[in-house]
Amino acid sequence: MKKNILLFAMAASLLTTSCSDFLDVQPEGNATTDQYFMNDQQAIDAVDALYERFHQEVLYGRDLFDEQIGANDVVWGRTCAFSTLATFEYTGDEDPLADTFDALYVVMARSNWVIEQLLNKQKSTALSEVETRSLGEAYFTRGWAHFLIAYRYGLDEQGVPFVRYEDFPNGYDNSIPPQRESVMENYRLIIEDMDKAMEYLPRFEEYDASNQGRAHDAAAVAFKVKVYAYWATWDETKWQDVINLVNDLETTYGRDLADTFAQLYSSDFADYWNKEYLWSIPSTGGAEGGGSKFPGVILQYQGWGKYNGWGQLKPTYDIYEEMLKDGEGNDRIVRSILEYNQEFQYFGETMRFYDPSEIESGFMINKYMEPFGFADPLENGYVNTNGDFGTARVNFPVIRFAEMLLFRAEAYLMTNQADLATNDLNRIRNRSNLNPLDHTATMTDLYHERRCELAFEFTDHLFDLKRWHRSSNAEIKELAADELNASHRVRNYVNRSDPESSYTIGVYGDYMNKRPYDDHYMVFPYPSNQLVNSNGLLNQNPGYNL
Repeated sequence: MKKNILLFAMAASLLTTSCSDFLDVQPEGNATTDQYFMNDQQAIDAVDALYERFHQEVLYGRDLFDEQIGANDVVWGRTCAFSTLATFEYTGDEDPLADTFDALYVVMARSNWVIEQLLNKQKSTALSEVETRSLGEAYFTRGWAHFLIAYRYGLDEQGVPFVRYEDFPNGYDNSIPPQRESVMENYRLIIEDMDKAMEYLPRFEEYDASNQGRAHDAAAVAFKVKVYAYWATWDETKWQDVINLVNDLETTYGRDLADTFAQLYSSDFADYWNKEYLWSIPSTGGAEGGGSKFPGVILQYQGWGKYNGWGQLKPTYDIYEEMLKDGEGNDRIVRSILEYNQEFQYFGETMRFYDPSEIESGFMINKYMEPFGFADPLENGYVNTNGDFGTARVNFPVIRFAEMLLFRAEAYLMTNQADLATNDLNRIRNRSNLNPLDHTATMTDLYHERRCELAFEFTDHLFDLKRWHRSSNAEIKELAADELNASHRVRNYVNRSDPESSYTIGVYGDYMNKRPYDDHYMVFPYPSNQLVNSNGLLNQNPGYNL
């Protein structure tokens, strides 16, 4: 198989860091600075190391998704760990939160170093085409990591720590980065990084096959849409920016919906880079294990004796019930969720789903299971030969054009243009062969479409609920409050090894002590070690000092 960006070279060793210092913001690679960025390959290796961290379990392999048990679409499953994430008893020290926090600041530090070094080189000599692109990629990854920290920890009254190495004329002085006055200041800096990225990045269509999967200018535009949509939590004038940018993605960049819903999760390389693609974690799997572990994480525990699935993050009856509003057996629900007695392909066999694993919900996520369907999934689906590292050949979406339409529809509703929102929602519904809305769209329709269309993707449904809970729109605020305060429900089967077994619907036992939702839960508390290491310069988020 042709070695390309999908493998990302696992080049992290080039930019090693220590996790002992606050926010890991020390300059990276000082030992080799004088010898580095001497040629194009060194620039490629440095940037590939930035991508690699996102692929790891600590980010898009699992941990970023663990937080979603605070919404009502998934339960953690099997080992029942981290129940505080579901019950709003946040400490900030839960492994998924603390490890993700560390990893994202490492990415920002590494990106900072690459930017600093390439800008310094640019002062004395023109950058090559590859180096120019690499500079754009570093701005992109810094903005991406910064955004993931900003909205999960930042508030209007208190932002998150961030520093740019290039702002120090004599080189970064290793000082503790300032905690920005407001998350809106963080959002402004993220927008600046994405704008800088666009100055240096090519169009996606300009990449050859060996470089597809690298950052491109339309991906930076898509992140700007997300930033402005989150910024609108605090400043509703930003909804117009959302509308303008999505229009630009459509007209200038030619992005559109894929022809079918199933195409988005295909293991066929021919479907990888369709018109809906904006940004993803591309995976090859196989012996090298490139990409996200998530397919293996969600696979039924021990994989019915054929593969070592982890059996985690299972759908609830609540999300199944929401999808059922569009009718039984609709394209979207069938591709998104496996339920008892549903037929699916597994290792070349037609099976009917059942789940005898340790923890039950009655369902399994189905979006990313196609690679496991081949008679020889190791050869044809590029399923990793190591079941403890269950990557597979799948283009794992982070941002796709359907989400852009959903953001634009939300912006239209927030700016009293419901007829235009109706058009956007119906485009998504028509693509999945669902009945179009027969009325002018409401926030209830937006809530349903966003929840169902993007289910089990790294689009952060939990934060949708949290930002909606602060919305000036009473309808979406009530819907968010209802879900945030609801109990997780699952199916309990009489005989869990029988696909046709009867069942009852009950509350998931591990999350019974869920606290009533309060707006201070919108953001997570900072990890305790970061507060200590900051020497008093990092303020804990309000509501967590009690």
